[in-house]
Amino acid sequence: MELVDARTFRATRAWGAQDIAMLENASVRLHWTDASYHWHVNDAVEVFVVVDGNVDMHVRNNGSDHVVKLATGDILRVDSGDEHYAEPIGEARILVIERHGSD
Repeated sequence: MELVDARTFRATRAWGAQDIAMLENASVRLHWTDASYHWHVNDAVEVFVVVDGNVDMHVRNNGSDHVVKLATGDILRVDSGDEHYAEPIGEARILVIERHGSD
């Protein structure tokens, strides 16, 4: 058993992470960031749980961009093939569940 205080976790770089668990072929990682990630597409479902802060998730569908505003406690599933990037508003801590080895 391990207790993780997500509210105080801080990485040495943006999108640095602490591994929480491996579940079958999925990894559960707590990320800290104060900078945007880049546009990308995953080849599997990815789940974001905002545990602290606010995040604008930019999503591109059929050539159209929109923003999903996420606050502490919000959960967002991004499906395989969805082009997206996360932009924290200040600092944010995000639990990400994704296929092990995804970038």
